Amino acid sequence: MGEIHELVMRAGRQEARNLVEAQRANVVDVAAAVLEEESRALGITYSGFCLTSLPHKKLSPNADWRRDQGRVTLLVEPGKERKRDGSLVPVGVPYGAKARLILIYLQTRAIQDDSREIELGRSMNAWLDRMGVSVGGSTYKAVQEQATRINLCKLTFYWDKNGTDGAVNTSIVEGSIRLRDDDGQSTLWRETVQLSETFYNALKRSPVPIWEPAIKHLAGHSMAIDVYVWLAYRLHALDKPTPISWAALYSQFGGGFAQVKHFKPEYRKALDLAMAVYEDARVELTDAGVILSPSRPPIPERELARLGSR
Repeated sequence: MGEIHELVMRAGRQEARNLVEAQRANVVDVAAAVLEEESRALGITYSGFCLTSLPHKKLSPNADWRRDQGRVTLLVEPGKERKRDGSLVPVGVPYGAKARLILIYLQTRAIQDDSREIELGRSMNAWLDRMGVSVGGSTYKAVQEQATRINLCKLTFYWDKNGTDGAVNTSIVEGSIRLRDDDGQSTLWRETVQLSETFYNALKRSPVPIWEPAIKHLAGHSMAIDVYVWLAYRLHALDKPTPISWAALYSQFGGGFAQVKHFKPEYRKALDLAMAVYEDARVELTDAGVILSPSRPPIPERELARLGSR
């Protein structure tokens, strides 16, 4: 159990808030909420998203997005939307926390249902509601914008594994993730959408289990989500302490930051939140970067075994 969790257990939430720096009070709140969680609900993401990430902020509509992390490179190319006058207008690549939530929902359902056809409708609406995202008003507009960007973008993951190059080049979905045009309440999604066959096959080959409540408690923090899924992917597979430099962290998570010195304080906040939802994470922050140590997975071992048996 981490330092913040031990403090909450010993002193209680309110006293723990009084004992930490003011800027860490939200971390205490998240850690306390996690300690109260009883759900062991499982989420799924693709391993490629654990090693690279989408942008945190909006880019210009025509801009590609590229992230390099060691042997993995992610390239996201924006698609174009057809307007009523027939013109095609670039919509930009997906970004921020809401894009990540939509993708986690699609990937989780695909693996749980063993099908690339994903139920939307009330099911997706209920899941977003559990994540604290109420699909209505301005929130609906923001969620639909990210859904449109996911609909139309193209992903390419480039891999170098054991000296062999490979790539996954595909759209994410076939069809459209949209609300019903005739739904006056703007709360029900169209019934189904399909993951592209290429992306679905890649996901089935390399799914990474994550704890659904962790995503709920990080739902407004896109970098914290990225750091959490990275730790979920890496820590339980380590056999010895492994240092990661600031340069490597910046390359993976620092898109949108002009310099490492601007990135560092935001990464520290994101790591703090990620460790608040991952009690068993053993990560040491140092002047040189971080040191990752072997840790228990963020979900029960039996769930890992069940996923591996599929």
